[in-house]
Amino acid sequence: MEALLTSMGVVALAEIGDKTQLLAFVLAARFKKPIPIIAAIFCATIVNHGLAGALGAWITSMLTPDVLRWVLGVSFLGMAVWTMIPDKIEEEESQVAKHLGVFGATLVTFFLAEMGDKTQIATIAMAAHFPSPVMVVIGTTLGMLIADVPAVFVGDRFSKKIPMKLVHSIAAIMFAVMGVLALLQVDTWFK
Repeated sequence: MEALLTSMGVVALAEIGDKTQLLAFVLAARFKKPIPIIAAIFCATIVNHGLAGALGAWITSMLTPDVLRWVLGVSFLGMAVWTMIPDKIEEEESQVAKHLGVFGATLVTFFLAEMGDKTQIATIAMAAHFPSPVMVVIGTTLGMLIADVPAVFVGDRFSKKIPMKLVHSIAAIMFAVMGVLALLQVDTWFK
């Protein structure tokens, strides 16, 4: 349960103001069909984070516990810094695959935008840390939906009212704490 809740909370916070959330705003404004957009975001996230979770589990099997502790600690500290850098959506990311219909366009653009994104990297790191990568993937997927579903329904108006700097600061602090705990090999965090 810890893997699910931690993954969900961290990714929900990290996703606020992220380029994939901005993409959800753009797609909602362009297509004005929330149900296929949300379904495609869910499908793209499950596949993307499923692959990330599998990579995290594989990394765990390849590294010694001491090396893994350092990799995770440094990765989480890097995520803390990266979270403080504002994202911008590139125009071509919102133009890709517009001939595939609402679901297809959202699926392709969201999947591609999430490749190498901070939430995908966080999924890899958390899947390497927690003993249940499946729970991590479920948690990160729920975190993405918690942040992106409201974006689809309320659009850009809502984003202007969220204190992005505060939200990013909280997410960065969470990543930093996880990094420090991993580096210090705190037993309740690094099992």
